[in-house]
Amino acid sequence: MDPETVTEALNSMAQGDPKAFDRLLPLVYREMRRIAAGYLKDERPGHTLQPTALAHEAYLRLVGRGAQWENRAHFLGVAARAMREILVDHARRRRALKRGGGQPLTQLDEALVVGGDRPIAFDDLDAALNDLARLSERQARVVELRYFGGLTIEETGEVLGISPVTVKRDWATARAWLYRELSGSEPPAP
Repeated sequence: MDPETVTEALNSMAQGDPKAFDRLLPLVYREMRRIAAGYLKDERPGHTLQPTALAHEAYLRLVGRGAQWENRAHFLGVAARAMREILVDHARRRRALKRGGGQPLTQLDEALVVGGDRPIAFDDLDAALNDLARLSERQARVVELRYFGGLTIEETGEVLGISPVTVKRDWATARAWLYRELSGSEPPAP
């Protein structure tokens, strides 16, 4: 995916070019579907939300907002938030008592919690991220962009306007905090 081509398509779409939507979709769709597949890989077989549906819904939410994005990384950062919202909404509906709730929904990715194998529902992760945001909005955004958006350290720094070193530090601190909050114990030593 050529970042400059994506940025040009995003700018054209924001300026009302009706053909920009057709140019943008093939440029970002594969990446969004890859990210969605990563989130759903640990889900139970027959899960009603598939990677294609998650990528489509997130894309439609993004282009329907009429927002202007600075570049590919910014677009994928906003896409990460949209996917998070979709997954949390889906998890909440699934866990609702009238629908037989209480079932674990996914394993928390090893990239987020080293050595963690306890099932974590997306709505539990969302609640923990909201708590983290009250302590450090930037650390919560780093987690959102890295975990939900699949952005690299450098791309995350670009979106947030901070250095890669700061992203790494926030990522490590946030992972440790989330591990403690979600597991009820201290994270294992690195």
